[in-house]
Amino acid sequence: MNRAGPTGLKGSIGAASTAGGFFKVLWLMLPRFARVSPMLLAAFIIVCIAHGVARAALVPATQEFLDRAAGYSAQTAALPDVIAGLLLLGLAHLCRQLLHGVHHVIMLMYWRRAEGALSLGVHDKMSRVSPIDFEDTRILDDMNKAMQGKDEAVWFTGSMVTILSFYVPYFLFMAVYLINIKPELIALLLLVFAPTLLAHVLRARIFSEAEDRAAPVRREFDYYELCLTGREYFKETRILGAFSYFKKLYAESLAFLNKLDFHASFRASAIELCVKLLSLLGYIGILLMLFDLLMKGDITVGAFAAIFTSIEMVFSLMRELIIDNLGASAKNLGRVQNYLRFMQMPELGRPEADVPVGGDIELRGVSFSYPGAGQNAVDDVTATIRRGETVAIVGENGSGKTSLVRLITGLYLPDKGEVFHGKTNTKTALASALFKNISAVFQKYQRYQMTLGENICISDADVAWGVAGDAMLDMICEQAGLDMGGSQFADRYDTMLSREFDGVELSGGQWQRVAIARSFFRTHQLIVLDEPTAAVDPIEETKIYNRFAQISKHKTAIIVTHRLGSVRLADRILVMKQGKLIEQGAHGDLLNMGGEYARLYKSQEQWYV
Repeated sequence: MNRAGPTGLKGSIGAASTAGGFFKVLWLMLPRFARVSPMLLAAFIIVCIAHGVARAALVPATQEFLDRAAGYSAQTAALPDVIAGLLLLGLAHLCRQLLHGVHHVIMLMYWRRAEGALSLGVHDKMSRVSPIDFEDTRILDDMNKAMQGKDEAVWFTGSMVTILSFYVPYFLFMAVYLINIKPELIALLLLVFAPTLLAHVLRARIFSEAEDRAAPVRREFDYYELCLTGREYFKETRILGAFSYFKKLYAESLAFLNKLDFHASFRASAIELCVKLLSLLGYIGILLMLFDLLMKGDITVGAFAAIFTSIEMVFSLMRELIIDNLGASAKNLGRVQNYLRFMQMPELGRPEADVPVGGDIELRGVSFSYPGAGQNAVDDVTATIRRGETVAIVGENGSGKTSLVRLITGLYLPDKGEVFHGKTNTKTALASALFKNISAVFQKYQRYQMTLGENICISDADVAWGVAGDAMLDMICEQAGLDMGGSQFADRYDTMLSREFDGVELSGGQWQRVAIARSFFRTHQLIVLDEPTAAVDPIEETKIYNRFAQISKHKTAIIVTHRLGSVRLADRILVMKQGKLIEQGAHGDLLNMGGEYARLYKSQEQWYV
C-alpha cells in the first residue's frame, strides 16, 4: 500500500506559485468546475463575453456621438445623425447594464452549486482514502488544507473563467480600438498591465509559502478550540481546571497564525503600494500622450474625450482584474494546490472487482507499523481463525490487539505478509466486498445525535428503519440488553438522543448498549467486539459477553479485551505481547502452560471469584 505523504504528492501539480503553476492548476480545476453544470457554465461564458464587448463598445459609441455632436456644431453633420449617435450610446449603456445583472446572477448560482459539489467530492474522497492514512499527521495536514481550499478552488476557477470570458474580450476590444485610432495608444494598456502582473506573481509566492506554514498550526488551533467549547470536553476541562491551559495554547496558536498572516499581508501590501505608484506614473503619461496627439491633430476631439473618460474605467477594470481576481487567486493558489494534492492522493490500492469474501481467516507472517513509528505494532503473526469460531485476542495495553483486528478486518493492510478471507487476499479484495459481512463495536463507539432508530439502523443502510419494523428492533435491543420499557424512550425509536436537538441524554452504559445493538442489526458473518466494555464493571462485562456468545453462534466472532474474566466463552484465545502472538489455545490449556496468559489471568482473578 502506498503511503505517499504531502512531499510525495507536491510534484504532481507543482508547488511553486509561478505562472506555469498557475495555469497548471487552472487546467486541473476546469474539468471539475465544468462538470457541475455544463449548460449553465456555457451560458455564463456567453453572457460574460457579451458583457465584456458591450462595456468596451461604450468607448467607440461615445466617440461617435461626440464626433457627430462636434460636427453638428461645426455645421458638418445633421441633427438626425447626432440623435442616432445618442440613441446608439444609450443602447450600449442599456445592454451593458442588462448583461452586468445577468452576469452576476448566473455567477452566484453557479458558484454556490460548485461549492456544494466540491464539498461532496472532498468527503467522497475521504471515504476512499486508506484508513491508515488517518494515522499520518502529514496526511491529516493535507486533509485540513483540502477542507480550507475547496471553497477557494471554486472562486479561483470561477475568477479564471471570468478573466478569460469577460476581461480578455474587453481588453482585446480596447486594444483593437486604440490601435485603429493610433498604434502608440496601445501603451495605455501595457503601462497598466505590466507592473500589476509582476505584483501578482510575487503575491502568489508569498501567500503560498504562508499557507504551507499555517496548515499544521491551524489544525492544532481547531483542536484547542474544540477542547474549549466542545460539549464532550467541557465537564473535564472545567472540573480539572484545564480550561486555562487550553486557552493558553489556543491563544499561542492564534497569535502565530495572526503573525504569519500579518507578515504575508504586509509584504503583499508593500508590493501593491509600489504597483499603485507605477500605475499613477503611467496614468499621467497616458494623459500627456493623449494631449500631444490631440494638439497634433492625430486624433479627433471625440476620440480624445472618449478615451480620456474611459481611462478611469480601464484602470478600474485592470485593478479589478489584478487585485480582486488575479491577486485574490494568487493569495489562495496555495490552498487550491492543497485541495488538488488531496484529491490526487492515492486511494486504497484494490482493484475495482467484487471478489467473493468468506471462509476461514488466515494470517501469514503479518507485520505492520504505523506511519513514523519506530517499531512494528504487529510483528510476524501467523494464525488461522476458522469460520464459525469465537476467538478472543488478549494482552496488555499496547500489545497490538487492536492493530491486529484492523488487519484482520482489512481496515489496514499489512506491510509484510498477507491476510486471507477464504481464498481472497485483503490486498486484492474490493473494500466494500470485504466489509459487507463484517460488523463491529469499538471501544470508542460513536454517539450519533440522531434518533434511537437511526442510531441502530445506520449500521446497515440497505435495511431501512421502516422496513425493519419495531418488532425487529425490539428483538435487537433485547439481545443488546437495552431496556425499552422505561420512560427514557418515551417516543420509542423516534426518541432523539441529543439534548442539543431537544432530545434526551443517555448514560454511558445505555450508549454502550445502543452501540452493541447497532452492530447486531447489521447483517454479518464476522463480528468484532474491540474492548467496547472497557468502561463498565467486570460483572456487567460478563453479562454482555454472554449475550454476545449466544447471538454469535454459527458466526465467526472476535473478542478483544485486556480483561480475561469473560474470555472462557471463546473457542480459542490468542495472546499478544509487544506485537507478537506468543500463545494460543483454550482457556484451560493456557492456564496449564503457566505462561503469559496464566500470569495475566491470575493478576485479575480476584475480579471474577
